[in-house]
Amino acid sequence: MKKKTKKTVSKRFKVTKTGKLLRGHAYSSHHKKVKSKSRIRRQKEPEDVNEDFKKKIKEMIASR
Repeated sequence: MKKKTKKTVSKRFKVTKTGKLLRGHAYSSHHKKVKSKSRIRRQKEPEDVNEDFKKKIKEMIASR
């Protein structure tokens, strides 16, 4: 049987052309008045996924 893509993973992570995995930041949608402007700017940019999780995430997305 054909392996299916985990839809939640494909929505949360982006694979770049070179094969890097990018993720969004947590705690970035509420209570913005409390956070500094530089912190809010930093959280807009996607970040690389930790090496420990890359293999697992790529397996979940791989069936695209």
